[in-house]
Amino acid sequence: METIIEWDAIAPVIAIFTAGFVGLLVETFVRSKKDPEGTALWRSRIQLSLGLAAIALSIGFIAGQWGRETTAFNMAQDGVLARPIFSAYIDGPGLFLQGTLLVLTAVALLFIAEQRTVKGGDFVAQAAVVADSEADLQQRKLIGATEIYPLTMFALTGMLVFVVAGDLLTMFVALELMSIPLYLLCGMAKRRRLVSQEAAFKYFLLGAFSSAFFVYGMAMLYGFSGTVALEGIAYMTMNPEQPVVLLYIGIAMLAVGLLFKAAAVPFHMWTPDVYTGAPSAITALMASTVKVAAIGGMLRVFNTAFAPESQNWHTILTIVAVVTMLGGAIWAVTQRNIKRLLAYSSIANAGYLLIGVIALGEAVGATLFYLVAYGFTVIAAFAVVSLVRDGDNEATDLSRWAGLGKHNPLLAIVVTVLMLALAGIPFTSGFTAKFGLFAAGIGAGEIWLVMVAVVSSAILAFPYLRIVVLIWLNEPAPDAPHVALPSPMAGAVVTLGVVATLVLGLLPSTLLDLANSASTFLTVAS
Repeated sequence: METIIEWDAIAPVIAIFTAGFVGLLVETFVRSKKDPEGTALWRSRIQLSLGLAAIALSIGFIAGQWGRETTAFNMAQDGVLARPIFSAYIDGPGLFLQGTLLVLTAVALLFIAEQRTVKGGDFVAQAAVVADSEADLQQRKLIGATEIYPLTMFALTGMLVFVVAGDLLTMFVALELMSIPLYLLCGMAKRRRLVSQEAAFKYFLLGAFSSAFFVYGMAMLYGFSGTVALEGIAYMTMNPEQPVVLLYIGIAMLAVGLLFKAAAVPFHMWTPDVYTGAPSAITALMASTVKVAAIGGMLRVFNTAFAPESQNWHTILTIVAVVTMLGGAIWAVTQRNIKRLLAYSSIANAGYLLIGVIALGEAVGATLFYLVAYGFTVIAAFAVVSLVRDGDNEATDLSRWAGLGKHNPLLAIVVTVLMLALAGIPFTSGFTAKFGLFAAGIGAGEIWLVMVAVVSSAILAFPYLRIVVLIWLNEPAPDAPHVALPSPMAGAVVTLGVVATLVLGLLPSTLLDLANSASTFLTVAS
């Protein structure tokens, strides 16, 4: 028996991982004691170009694989295919999610590379320097650490593997590869260092607990089925040989690990503090790509491994979705900090996306479309937040945004479009995405769940519309914050977000058809 590797199927992952590794070599060798600042600027440009080139190459590989259904690793005997290895699936949902992750990360990379809003960028030059010390104050004038680029590439590698993983062990390795770079990136803000480090520590500590739950669930499922392959677990749920209590404990523990990444209640505690403390570019990266990876992983696990047992987990996951939708919306109403408001909005949106998980195959296409629409909007929203500033810091208190439309109408129009999209107002991507997902939920028989989602959306619209009223109808304060002039990169982030929000709201059919055509998970007889 020999192992046959479908190299073209895993080429997107290889390209991104290679970019991360080459980025580490750039960090090692492109340095100069004579001109550290000039060298850091060159490193930043090289890293950004390397990352974008690798993403473009990976998108090309995915386009070449489109429509293909196979496993990435197979066993063969005498050159004849004998059986698949269930480590990774190449199928419609996997390719669509990988493409989404690549595009959203490319946009986030442009945001990460922004250096005009804050001199030298929003990242600290040396993260090991004691916060608020004299050395820390001095390094705020320097260009930020360029290690953020390879860390982002490694996190993206984990996400790309996570959404196509066909067994729980591969999924766990991908989960850790995705998470560990993000723990570091959250603590690298140039200003408010202690808040940033606290956010990183909270995310790391709670993330470690969630990983432990995932591993414990994997152990229980292995004890029940004798395998960690998703299809093998599905087969054993229909033909059990071990006590089913092991299966139920395994599903519950595994769901905890996945729901933590999706920021669902009651596993959401980290979200507001981490979104507030992390650099805005990293918050945007997490709010978009991590959400895509988490929901994408849940879609595959529940559609492949746990679908035969849906009657046993359906009620519990429905309760989690209801509490998440209502909790996120109600908490968002009370917020006065716009980053915390967007954090609780992210929690509520996780609840909406759980409708797609609960509805199983009926709503996969609508869920995929929702992930794209929300990803573009939320990245642009955080990019706008980074432009409204009190001195060198972001003006995150909503009262500081009063009258923004009177001294910067262009930015106020952008904010209005994004807020209306997040509120789900017609002719925006938010409305199209919610309408499609809720319709799919009704089609799957989840009528009461969709009714709760509609109520939650109505509640959540209030804080968004309050911002619109605040920026257009209120008078600006005498010491109103200034709007920083973005570089072409940050400007591109905002422009892409707004354009995607409007196009997906007015002309959604192309992406909807693409998502629906890619909504079937590959299953291979075990």
